[in-house]
Amino acid sequence: MAKVELKQPIVQEISEQIKDAQSVVLVDYRGLTVEEVTALRKELREAGVTYKVYKNTLMNFAFKGTDFESMSSLLEGPNAIAISKDDATAPARILAKFAKTAPALELKAGVVEGTFYDANGIKAIASVPSREELLSKFLGSIQSPISNFARVLNQIAEQGGAADAAVAAPAEEAPAAEEATAEEAPATEEAPVEE
Repeated sequence: MAKVELKQPIVQEISEQIKDAQSVVLVDYRGLTVEEVTALRKELREAGVTYKVYKNTLMNFAFKGTDFESMSSLLEGPNAIAISKDDATAPARILAKFAKTAPALELKAGVVEGTFYDANGIKAIASVPSREELLSKFLGSIQSPISNFARVLNQIAEQGGAADAAVAAPAEEAPAAEEATAEEAPATEEAPVEE
Protein backbone atom coordinates (compact mmCIF):
# COMPACT_ATOMS: atom_id res chain seq x y z
CA MET A 1 0.00 0.00 0.00
CA ALA A 2 1.20 3.49 -0.80
CA LYS A 3 1.66 6.06 1.94
CA VAL A 4 -1.11 8.22 0.47
CA GLU A 5 -3.59 5.34 0.81
CA LEU A 6 -2.58 4.86 4.44
CA LYS A 7 -3.00 8.56 5.24
CA GLN A 8 -6.33 9.02 3.46
CA PRO A 9 -8.42 7.47 6.30
CA ILE A 10 -6.80 9.87 8.80
CA VAL A 11 -7.55 12.89 6.58
CA GLN A 12 -11.11 11.59 6.26
CA GLU A 13 -11.35 11.23 10.07
CA ILE A 14 -10.22 14.85 10.57
CA SER A 15 -12.68 16.02 7.91
CA GLU A 16 -15.53 14.17 9.64
CA GLN A 17 -14.55 15.63 13.02
CA ILE A 18 -14.52 19.24 11.78
CA LYS A 19 -17.47 18.97 9.37
CA ASP A 20 -20.21 20.02 11.84
CA ALA A 21 -17.92 21.62 14.42
CA GLN A 22 -18.98 24.82 16.17
CA SER A 23 -15.33 25.56 16.93
CA VAL A 24 -11.83 24.23 16.42
CA VAL A 25 -8.89 25.54 18.46
CA LEU A 26 -5.28 24.90 17.48
CA VAL A 27 -2.72 24.57 20.31
CA ASP A 28 0.98 23.92 20.69
CA TYR A 29 1.32 21.30 23.40
CA ARG A 30 5.15 21.14 23.60
CA GLY A 31 6.42 21.03 27.16
CA LEU A 32 3.35 19.48 28.75
CA THR A 33 3.95 16.49 30.99
CA VAL A 34 2.06 13.24 30.53
CA GLU A 35 0.03 13.99 33.68
CA GLU A 36 -0.91 17.44 32.36
CA VAL A 37 -1.97 16.06 28.97
CA THR A 38 -4.03 13.35 30.68
CA ALA A 39 -5.75 15.89 32.93
CA LEU A 40 -6.40 18.18 29.94
CA ARG A 41 -7.88 15.37 27.86
CA LYS A 42 -10.13 14.34 30.75
CA GLU A 43 -11.39 17.89 31.29
CA LEU A 44 -12.07 18.37 27.57
CA ARG A 45 -13.80 14.99 27.28
CA GLU A 46 -16.13 15.83 30.18
CA ALA A 47 -17.15 19.00 28.31
CA GLY A 48 -17.84 17.05 25.11
CA VAL A 49 -14.74 18.37 23.33
CA THR A 50 -12.55 16.13 21.16
CA TYR A 51 -8.80 16.67 21.57
CA LYS A 52 -6.47 15.04 19.05
CA VAL A 53 -2.89 15.28 17.86
CA TYR A 54 -2.50 14.91 14.09
CA LYS A 55 0.31 15.52 11.66
CA ASN A 56 0.29 19.03 10.26
CA THR A 57 0.22 17.86 6.64
CA LEU A 58 -2.85 15.72 7.31
CA MET A 59 -4.64 18.59 9.07
CA ASN A 60 -3.69 20.85 6.16
CA PHE A 61 -5.33 18.45 3.68
CA ALA A 62 -8.45 18.16 5.84
CA PHE A 63 -8.75 21.95 6.30
CA LYS A 64 -8.61 22.70 2.55
CA GLY A 65 -11.90 24.12 1.27
CA THR A 66 -13.43 24.53 4.75
CA ASP A 67 -13.86 27.40 7.21
CA PHE A 68 -10.78 26.07 9.00
CA GLU A 69 -8.41 26.61 6.06
CA SER A 70 -7.33 29.93 7.60
CA MET A 71 -5.45 27.96 10.29
CA SER A 72 -3.27 26.17 7.72
CA SER A 73 -0.58 28.88 7.85
CA LEU A 74 -0.10 28.18 11.58
CA LEU A 75 0.54 24.46 11.17
CA GLU A 76 4.19 24.43 12.23
CA GLY A 77 5.69 22.36 15.00
CA PRO A 78 3.71 19.90 17.10
CA ASN A 79 0.03 20.85 17.18
CA ALA A 80 -3.19 19.48 18.56
CA ILE A 81 -6.76 20.49 17.84
CA ALA A 82 -9.71 20.72 20.19
CA ILE A 83 -13.06 20.31 18.44
CA SER A 84 -16.52 21.05 19.80
CA LYS A 85 -19.75 20.30 17.98
CA ASP A 86 -22.05 21.67 20.73
CA ASP A 87 -20.60 24.54 22.77
CA ALA A 88 -18.69 27.02 20.58
CA THR A 89 -16.71 28.54 23.46
CA ALA A 90 -15.90 25.34 25.38
CA PRO A 91 -12.54 24.47 23.76
CA ALA A 92 -11.19 28.03 24.09
CA ARG A 93 -12.51 28.38 27.65
CA ILE A 94 -11.09 25.08 28.89
CA LEU A 95 -7.74 25.43 27.10
CA ALA A 96 -7.22 29.03 28.31
CA LYS A 97 -8.08 28.02 31.88
CA PHE A 98 -5.71 25.07 31.68
CA ALA A 99 -2.93 27.24 30.18
CA LYS A 100 -2.98 29.34 33.38
CA THR A 101 -1.79 26.31 35.38
CA ALA A 102 0.33 24.85 32.56
CA PRO A 103 2.08 27.75 30.81
CA ALA A 104 3.69 25.37 28.28
CA LEU A 105 0.30 25.06 26.54
CA GLU A 106 0.09 27.75 23.86
CA LEU A 107 -3.16 28.78 22.22
CA LYS A 108 -2.30 29.51 18.58
CA ALA A 109 -5.61 30.24 16.83
CA GLY A 110 -9.08 28.96 16.24
CA VAL A 111 -12.24 29.14 14.20
CA VAL A 112 -15.43 29.74 16.15
CA GLU A 113 -18.72 29.53 14.25
CA GLY A 114 -16.95 30.16 10.93
CA THR A 115 -14.86 33.14 12.07
CA PHE A 116 -11.06 32.95 12.37
CA TYR A 117 -9.48 34.25 15.60
CA ASP A 118 -5.80 34.62 16.40
CA ALA A 119 -4.33 33.76 19.81
CA ASN A 120 -5.61 37.00 21.42
CA GLY A 121 -9.05 36.51 19.88
CA ILE A 122 -9.25 32.97 21.26
CA LYS A 123 -8.29 34.27 24.71
CA ALA A 124 -11.10 36.83 24.44
CA ILE A 125 -13.55 34.08 23.41
CA ALA A 126 -12.39 32.09 26.44
CA SER A 127 -13.75 34.80 28.71
CA VAL A 128 -17.29 34.30 27.35
CA PRO A 129 -19.33 32.21 29.83
CA SER A 130 -20.81 28.90 28.75
CA ARG A 131 -24.30 28.73 27.27
CA GLU A 132 -25.68 27.30 30.53
CA GLU A 133 -24.15 30.12 32.59
CA LEU A 134 -25.55 32.75 30.22
CA LEU A 135 -29.01 31.17 30.35
CA SER A 136 -28.98 31.02 34.15
CA LYS A 137 -27.90 34.69 34.37
CA PHE A 138 -30.63 35.63 31.89
CA LEU A 139 -33.29 33.73 33.85
CA GLY A 140 -32.04 35.29 37.07
CA SER A 141 -32.36 38.77 35.62
CA ILE A 142 -35.87 38.00 34.41
CA GLN A 143 -36.93 36.54 37.76
CA SER A 144 -35.42 39.35 39.82
CA PRO A 145 -38.13 41.96 39.15
CA ILE A 146 -40.86 39.36 39.64
CA SER A 147 -39.32 38.26 42.95
CA ASN A 148 -39.00 41.85 44.12
CA PHE A 149 -42.62 42.54 43.17
CA ALA A 150 -43.77 39.44 45.08
CA ARG A 151 -41.78 40.57 48.14
CA VAL A 152 -43.37 44.02 48.03
CA LEU A 153 -46.85 42.51 47.76
CA ASN A 154 -46.07 40.23 50.69
CA GLN A 155 -44.90 43.16 52.81
CA ILE A 156 -48.02 45.12 51.92
CA ALA A 157 -50.16 42.14 52.91
CA GLU A 158 -48.31 41.81 56.22
CA GLN A 159 -48.61 45.53 56.90
CA GLY A 160 -52.25 45.39 55.79
CA GLY A 161 -53.13 43.47 58.96
CA ALA A 162 -51.53 46.21 61.05
CA ALA A 163 -53.20 48.92 58.94
CA ASP A 164 -56.64 47.30 59.42
CA ALA A 165 -56.12 47.41 63.19
CA ALA A 166 -55.06 51.08 62.97
CA VAL A 167 -58.14 51.92 60.89
CA ALA A 168 -60.42 50.11 63.36
CA ALA A 169 -59.08 52.04 66.40
CA PRO A 170 -59.91 55.56 65.07
CA ALA A 171 -63.36 54.36 64.03
CA GLU A 172 -64.17 53.57 67.70
CA GLU A 173 -62.99 57.03 68.80
CA ALA A 174 -64.90 58.78 66.01
CA PRO A 175 -68.34 59.05 67.80
CA ALA A 176 -66.78 60.87 70.78
CA ALA A 177 -65.07 63.28 68.41
CA GLU A 178 -68.35 63.93 66.57
CA GLU A 179 -70.13 64.73 69.87
CA ALA A 180 -67.44 67.25 70.78
CA THR A 181 -67.73 69.07 67.49
CA ALA A 182 -71.55 69.03 67.73
CA GLU A 183 -71.44 70.77 71.15
CA GLU A 184 -69.03 73.46 69.87
CA ALA A 185 -70.95 74.16 66.68
CA PRO A 186 -74.16 75.58 68.29
CA ALA A 187 -72.14 77.98 70.43
CA THR A 188 -70.80 79.69 67.36
CA GLU A 189 -74.20 79.77 65.70
CA GLU A 190 -75.90 81.42 68.72
CA ALA A 191 -73.87 84.58 68.40
CA PRO A 192 -76.24 87.43 67.39
CA VAL A 193 -75.83 88.88 64.04
CA GLU A 194 -76.19 92.66 63.93
CA GLU A 195 -77.21 94.46 60.85
